[in-house]
Amino acid sequence: MAKKDRDRGERAGRPGRASSTRDAAEGRRARRKESPDSRNAAVEWTKSIAIAIVLFLVLRTFLVQTFVITSGSMEDTLLVGDMLLVNRLAIGSRIPGTSIRIPGYSEPRRGDVLVFDPPHEPELMLIKRLIGLPGDTLEMRDRALYVNGEAQDEPYVVHLDVADERHPWMTWQRDYIAPGQDAATYAPTRDNWGPLVIPEDRYFMLGDNREQSLDSRYWGLLEGWRLEGRAVFTYYSYNKGSYRPFPAIREVRWGRIGRGIS
Repeated sequence: MAKKDRDRGERAGRPGRASSTRDAAEGRRARRKESPDSRNAAVEWTKSIAIAIVLFLVLRTFLVQTFVITSGSMEDTLLVGDMLLVNRLAIGSRIPGTSIRIPGYSEPRRGDVLVFDPPHEPELMLIKRLIGLPGDTLEMRDRALYVNGEAQDEPYVVHLDVADERHPWMTWQRDYIAPGQDAATYAPTRDNWGPLVIPEDRYFMLGDNREQSLDSRYWGLLEGWRLEGRAVFTYYSYNKGSYRPFPAIREVRWGRIGRGIS
């Protein structure tokens, strides 16, 4: 009787061991099924990050960019420490590494505040006001600007009480003086120059802080492909020249944040 009971017990125990084996096999199969899912999740994350990077580069290259003011050549329109948003789509954007431009939805306008790649500093971006368009005749007499013979009202301009100066760079102007002028005797200065005729696809840029700006008067005309974008508004500003610790936090110019540029 006891032997029969043991036999029944052994036979009864076998199904239990088989069940455990099946459970282990199913667990292994489940783990094998999870592994491809994990790989798919990693692939999806990688794709998402790649797409985000591409979108950022497209936005940065063709639509908008940021610019930080580091000099006083555009005071009081722009101050050192102003951080600007620049619309690259407005006047078109240059394909990096080339002089090819993608057309914008508008043309450069006289009075625009533009970011550009200057001819004398290949690694530098500048920001100035567009004063002369192709076909314009420009002249300055005792600091007063004339465009096509008409004196210009420039409320944004700042003047300093300093003497006029002559600079050797200004000799480039002799190639563009208006008909009837003698290039041999032409001697431009910072405050007196012209009349100059602006040729096709060339632009003349001036800083608003006229006596403290190194601009087209010195380094010449700007080719159209060098224009990078139109400054739109100040998204942040602080007193960068402050000696207080953490000026970007403690010296915020709240009144300039969100201010349009004109």
